[in-house]
Amino acid sequence: MPKVAVYNKEGATVGEITLSDAVFGAEVNPGLLHEVVQMYLANQRQGTSDTKTRAEVSGGGKKPWRQKGTGRARQGSIRAPQWRHGGVVFGPHPRKYGWTMPKKARRAALRQALSAKLASGELIVIDSFELEAPKTREVVSLLKNLKAEGKAFIVTAEENVNVYKSARNIPGVRANAARNLNVYEVLASGKIVLTQDAVAKVEEVLG
Repeated sequence: MPKVAVYNKEGATVGEITLSDAVFGAEVNPGLLHEVVQMYLANQRQGTSDTKTRAEVSGGGKKPWRQKGTGRARQGSIRAPQWRHGGVVFGPHPRKYGWTMPKKARRAALRQALSAKLASGELIVIDSFELEAPKTREVVSLLKNLKAEGKAFIVTAEENVNVYKSARNIPGVRANAARNLNVYEVLASGKIVLTQDAVAKVEEVLG
């Protein structure tokens, strides 16, 4: 079972924690991780692109000219696709781009993502981190002490509004609760900072 050091807010080592081998020691399958990330990104798409068909554009109720005798091609409406300001053929319309995957596959991918972060030395555990009010400089100081500046991801056991509001002011820094973890956020981050309670929560959910 992997063991990692536990730090405090000042960046000093205060102990050691043994991580679950089932959660943080999983074998990485790049294909599964890729599929889960693609699913996450597809589910973020709004799918609101829209074009108007000839039935939706305004005007065109009257036949432009009579059917025969003019020498010109027959036309039924000035809003047909071949006319300027006419309708669009086969254009995009609002739709959903996302899909779903089995829960077992998603959880397996999350275990693999966390295991990859641990193997690369990008997983940091701290004893606790609480804020009585939103204080961005507290988060900046924490990340500096832990040498986790840049694209960092702070994970707390439960939703912590103060931590979330403090972290969102820092470019590249994210914060979320353990139960809301997803593969994309884990892989897109540089270093992941988990509280000890968050580690226990993650192991409870994924173990």
